[in-house]
Amino acid sequence: MPAPVPPLPSPTPTAVKDTPTEQAVSGPGHRLRLVLLMAGSCLPILGAVLIAPVLPQMQSHFADVPGVDALVPMALTIPALSLALLAPFAGVIADRLGRKRLLVVSTVLYAILGTAPLWLDSLGAIVASRALVGVAEAAIMTCSTTLIGDYYSGRQRDRYLAMQTMCASISATAFFVLGGAAGSAGWRAPFWAYAVSLLLAPAMAAFLPRPRPADQVDEPSVTASEPMAKRPFPWRPLAGTCALTLLGAILFYTVQVEMAFLLNDMGVSNPGVIGLATAGSSAAVVIGAVVFAKAGRSPQAWLPTAFGLSALGFAVIWLAPNPVVLTAGAVINCLGSGIMLPSLLTLAMSKLHYADRGRGTGLWTGFFFLGQFICPLVVLALASAVGTLANALGVLALAGAVATAALGLAARRHRTATPEPMQQTAG
Repeated sequence: MPAPVPPLPSPTPTAVKDTPTEQAVSGPGHRLRLVLLMAGSCLPILGAVLIAPVLPQMQSHFADVPGVDALVPMALTIPALSLALLAPFAGVIADRLGRKRLLVVSTVLYAILGTAPLWLDSLGAIVASRALVGVAEAAIMTCSTTLIGDYYSGRQRDRYLAMQTMCASISATAFFVLGGAAGSAGWRAPFWAYAVSLLLAPAMAAFLPRPRPADQVDEPSVTASEPMAKRPFPWRPLAGTCALTLLGAILFYTVQVEMAFLLNDMGVSNPGVIGLATAGSSAAVVIGAVVFAKAGRSPQAWLPTAFGLSALGFAVIWLAPNPVVLTAGAVINCLGSGIMLPSLLTLAMSKLHYADRGRGTGLWTGFFFLGQFICPLVVLALASAVGTLANALGVLALAGAVATAALGLAARRHRTATPEPMQQTAG
């Protein structure tokens, strides 16, 4: 009987090996570590939505301040701008000083800066403190995501990055409700919630292990014995992923930001109905992340589907004859977004060696939150150009369709360049 034909060698992978911190994958402290990392990832979401329900109260309180109409909304949005601009620098610092150390320090600063409006009486000072909150958020988000990449590998890492998306979506709804409830006690009351990070910081210091660098890498240009400092940062492969992330963030946040306005244009003004429709679309993000985590497909295989669903959702919203169909389009769009976000982050992680992971994750995070910040500006510009908000979403549907086609071609080339291992036996 002939001997089995050995598997054909696969092309040299472009991804790098993960760190050998597999002791973090199991054991009694595993769940606690995971909870701490997910909680850290949710803190920037807290900053983004917690005070949204009390903005009218803030505006009334500071009614005599010049420029109040711009400064009060800025108190909500400026942390995202700080996070977008500074996350890449936070990644550099994390790589040099250590992810765990920077995470603990930033979590403490987050509590101090986040609660500052409780005793600040100047609107300008409050906005400045909010900008500094964004600095702390940049470090927290970058370090939390980087540590997930450090501690876990393969399908387990993919699942936990998807879980990060799920937790962020769920916490956004929870924090919005919390902010509204706390706002009944005054516009300052929601800022007390930032103090919760004082409980997280000591737990992170005690229970998060310090990650270790990889013993070897499998990049073709790097050998295991090559000094780490001489290895170039993978700018070129990461640039395309970051550009795609910027577009993905705009596509994702458009529905979140514009849903109420779209429904209002159709005559729906009941806050309860708008809230129910928004909650349904947010739930679709969670479902999409679960689908990504459970299916076991590569991010390259998922991205055409994710962008395709997003584009389809925009097209349905654009052509919707009534609020029910519009809400269905939002659900389709957000289902694609729930698949898209962990796919993009997993793809970025696959290009990063341990020593680059903080800087690379910070760069990805910066582009993602930059997309969040510029999303309303992009939609406003498109609406001005094409006449209506619905038509603006039609333009985004076209952009998503173009991205889907390009990603589909790229995925086909990837499958062609990476043949499945073949094994043949004689019967």
